Amino acid sequence: MSAGPQIGVLALQGDVREHVSALESVGAVAVPVKLASELAGIQGIVLPGGESTVIDKLLRGFGLFEPLRQRLRAGLPAYGSCAGMILLADRVTDATTDQQTLGGIDMTVRRNAFGRQVDSFEQEVAYAGWPAPVHAVFIRAPWVEQVGESVEVLARVENRPADGEPGDGRIVAVRQGALMATSFHPEMAGDNRIHAQFVDMVRERA
Repeated sequence: MSAGPQIGVLALQGDVREHVSALESVGAVAVPVKLASELAGIQGIVLPGGESTVIDKLLRGFGLFEPLRQRLRAGLPAYGSCAGMILLADRVTDATTDQQTLGGIDMTVRRNAFGRQVDSFEQEVAYAGWPAPVHAVFIRAPWVEQVGESVEVLARVENRPADGEPGDGRIVAVRQGALMATSFHPEMAGDNRIHAQFVDMVRERA
C-alpha cells in the first residue's frame, strides 16, 4: 500500500502532537515543520491552535513567515484550527498593532470572540454535508464575522449551552479553495473526519 500524502504540522507552538496523531490516523504522513527548508517536501500543512500573536512572531523569528505565505499563495493546501484560523484570515478585527496574518481566506475574524479560557465550551455542531454533527471544542476561540462570496461556510454555532449567549449563529468553519479553517479543535475531540476531509483535499490537489 502506498504511503499517504506528506502533510506538515506547524510545530512552533500549540497542540502539534494531537494534529500529528489525527493526520496519521486517516492515512497521512505527518511531518512537524519548524524550518523553512522543511516546507519543500510537504503537500499540505496544518496550522494548529495556540496563541495567534505568538505564532506570528515565531513564524517571523524562524524565517518561516514569508516562505510559508508564498507556498500558500502558490496553492499549498492548509487547514487551520483556532489560532490557525486567525493566521489564514485576510482580516482580523482586534489584531494587535504589529500582528500579521498569512492570509488566503477572504474573511474577517475576531480573536477570543467566545470569551476567555474560563468561557471554553464543547458543543455538537452541524457540519455541511455530514449527517452526524461534529463534537466541537472551543478554547478562547475566534469566530468569523464576515466572509467573501467565494468562501463556503461549513458550520455555525447554534444554541450555545446557555441558550442565547453571545455567539449564536456565528460562523465557525469555512473553506475557500485549498484552504480550510475551524475555530474549534477537532483534534481534541477524537473525531477525525475534518482531518480526513483535509487529507482528501490534499490528495485532490496532488
